[in-house]
Amino acid sequence: MTMIKTENICKSYLMGNNELKVLKNVSFEIKQKEFVSIVGPSGSGKSTLMNIIGCLDIPSSGKYYLDGIDVSQMGASEQADIRNKKIGFVFQSFNLLPKLTALENVMLPLIYRRVSEKEQIERARMALERVGLDDRRLHRPNELSGGQQQRVAIARAIAGNPPIILADEPTGNLDSKSGIEIMEILNELNSKGTTLIMITHDDKIAHESNRMVTIKDGIIGEGASA
Repeated sequence: MTMIKTENICKSYLMGNNELKVLKNVSFEIKQKEFVSIVGPSGSGKSTLMNIIGCLDIPSSGKYYLDGIDVSQMGASEQADIRNKKIGFVFQSFNLLPKLTALENVMLPLIYRRVSEKEQIERARMALERVGLDDRRLHRPNELSGGQQQRVAIARAIAGNPPIILADEPTGNLDSKSGIEIMEILNELNSKGTTLIMITHDDKIAHESNRMVTIKDGIIGEGASA
């Protein structure tokens, strides 16, 4: 079953009087339960592609189907709704709120889903247990190592049990040992059925995935097909 499908996606921005074409007729598919890495140098268009896949932006032209739904022309509120239900995000910079505990950070996406506080706490603790951090649930981000902060970010991403995890340079700010631990967690999530899409410029990390999709100058290269 196809989880993600793009058809001739283009994305352009106006820079003064000039049009900057960032994505150029990008077409590829990602199947359910796949682990795919999108690889490219800085300026290749991979971050723009990630924003479109993550329903954070819409293409200038072309179609994007997420779990069979055409989301390419949805409004902001519709995109926010499907994003909250379908996608968990893991960012290079962790994006944890410094004044909240690990538990409270993980509860955030559940608050947006308007589940009860009791269920928020239960599901957040379960997510922290999955990444081995339940014993640190009352610590704030500045009391955690970089690797622990990224594990909290992964727990936040999986707390709502989304079918897709989108990881943007998930090991980029970590030492090698912490990076290995994070990749082990991501591989375990994928082995249990989560579709995993990872943005990276690191070929070594990319080879952890089942398939590599390369992008350069806004154009998809070899390895895009299933």
